[in-house]
Amino acid sequence: MTPTLTPPETVELTGAEERCDRCNAAGKLRVMIAGGGQLVFCGHHANKYAEHLAGIAVEVAVAPDFTWRGADLRTS
Repeated sequence: MTPTLTPPETVELTGAEERCDRCNAAGKLRVMIAGGGQLVFCGHHANKYAEHLAGIAVEVAVAPDFTWRGADLRTS
């Protein structure tokens, strides 16, 4: 049987202490993945990996001042 994930929800990213996992810049996007893992990205890396992140996201948190390119991809 294949597990079914519910569509990811978008919640607001809070906490200025969150830093990008790739470059340590200020976090603009937090992605929760199946199994409980979490990834945080700056705006540049969030958009660079948007297609892949949208495909693995169970929950997405976006900073209020950031427009993530992957937001439209999550609905498919």
